[in-house]
Amino acid sequence: MMRSLNIGATGMLAQQTNVEVISHNIANMNTTAYQRRRAEFQDLLYQNMRRVGSDSSDASTTVPTGVQIGLGVKTAAVYRITQSGNLVLTENPLDLAINGEGFFQVELPSGDTGYTRSGSFQLDDNGDIVTVDGYIVQPAINIPAEAIEVTVNKSGEVYYSQDGTTTLTNAGQLELAIFANQAGLIAIGDNLFEETDASGTATTGTPGDDGYGTIEQGFLETSNVNAVEEITNLITAQRAYEMNSKVIETSDQMLATLTNLR
Repeated sequence: MMRSLNIGATGMLAQQTNVEVISHNIANMNTTAYQRRRAEFQDLLYQNMRRVGSDSSDASTTVPTGVQIGLGVKTAAVYRITQSGNLVLTENPLDLAINGEGFFQVELPSGDTGYTRSGSFQLDDNGDIVTVDGYIVQPAINIPAEAIEVTVNKSGEVYYSQDGTTTLTNAGQLELAIFANQAGLIAIGDNLFEETDASGTATTGTPGDDGYGTIEQGFLETSNVNAVEEITNLITAQRAYEMNSKVIETSDQMLATLTNLR
């Protein structure tokens, strides 16, 4: 069988993966703080028909280039682009955006810590600040039922006021987590990530400190998906898929020619 059949097949599979990644980006264009993905590819092993650098004669001459036939392509990684999205004004006091580096910390039902940049928070029936799924933001901060206004400054300090007084009461301090390798975090859905050996251990700190972003109250971070760029990438992937299918079609025609020889 001609190698080109298998090579074309690997190319089609690679572009299928590429289209799946692009479609996932487009589907999450309006997902708060979503970070787009990009597929990375690598060439497969090579068959050495004539090895480069091998002796070509008894006079110690060597082959300068050789003959290597590639065997196709494979998906090496689906990389997450960690560039921040834009900040959009919502005027909701519990909508918090991170302007810069860092992740909010969330206690998962398993007891583990999840990390997110989606700051669309609410209060549960106990007055704790939670995510839309009810996961408590860490460190836990409680707002009493009699509070009439909640204020969060750029340093992550949470204050509330009560009816009949202008005095602000400190409810707690938000902390952010940063990682040596953000791209090494594993996505678990619901805008949440967990740390891995590749990401390194979380380092927590106060918003506004060196290396940490600041908190913007009444804002949410948009996704960093660029619609025009994704559509362009989709067209490119489609054309590449078609060309790889043409390779298979051409190889099939060549094999048909061989089998029809008399």
